[in-house]
Amino acid sequence: MAQRQTALADRAAADVGKPDSAVVRDALGVGVAVGLSGFAFGVTSAGSGLGLLQTCALSLLVFTGASQFALVGALAAGGNPFTAAAGAFFLGVRNAFYGLRLSQLLALPRAVRPFAAQWVIDETTAVTVAQPDRRSARLGFTVTGLSLYVLWNLTTLLGALGARALGDIDAWGLDAAGPAVFLALLAPMLTTFTERAVAALAVVLGLGLLPAGAPVLVAALAAPLALFVQGLRARSARRPDAPEEDR
Repeated sequence: MAQRQTALADRAAADVGKPDSAVVRDALGVGVAVGLSGFAFGVTSAGSGLGLLQTCALSLLVFTGASQFALVGALAAGGNPFTAAAGAFFLGVRNAFYGLRLSQLLALPRAVRPFAAQWVIDETTAVTVAQPDRRSARLGFTVTGLSLYVLWNLTTLLGALGARALGDIDAWGLDAAGPAVFLALLAPMLTTFTERAVAALAVVLGLGLLPAGAPVLVAALAAPLALFVQGLRARSARRPDAPEEDR
C-alpha cells in the first residue's frame, strides 16, 4: 500500500515536473562553475608539498572540496598532519547527513548507492533538493555529480602540473577560491537568526588564534553554544514572570 501511494505521488509530481532541459542546464551550470575551482586546489596542494599523485588521489577518492582545501591549507601553514586530517574529516562528515536526506529523495537501487555516495557533496545536494519531483532530482544529481567530478579532477591535474609555472602561489591568492565557493553556497541558506549566529560565532572561533587545522574543530563548538543560548531564551520566554517583549 505504501509503495502504491509513493508511486502515485511520484506520478502526480511528474505531471507538474520541471523540463529536463532546465534541470540539465542548472546542473551543468553548477558543475562547471564549481569544477573550475579544482585548478585552485591543484595549485594549492602542490604548493603545500604534496606530489602530483597525492594531489590527484585526493580529488579522485575524497572529492569534497572544502575538506580537501582544509587539509592542504593546514599542511601549507605548517600544521600537524594528524590535526589537518582531523579537520578535513570533520568537514567531510556533513556529507553523511546530506546522504540521509538524498537517500529519501532519490530512492536509488541498493546496488547503485555505494557509487552514488561518492557524489554526495554540497553542490549535488543543493541541486537535488531544489527539484520538484524524484525524476528531476535523479537527473539533477547525476548531471551535477558527473560534470563536477570529471571537471574537478581534470582541473586538479592541470593545477598541479601548472603550479611551478605560476611561481609564488601565495601571491595569486588561489587558496581563497575554495572557501569563497563554500561561503557562496552557504550564505543563502542562513535564513534564521540562529543559523546566522552559528555562522558568525564559528568565524570568531576559527580566526587564526589556534594552530593550523585546529580552528575547523574548534569552530564546531559554535553550533551547540548557539543552540544552548537559544534554549535559554526559549525557556525564559515561557516563564510567567517574563517581560512582555520576551514572550
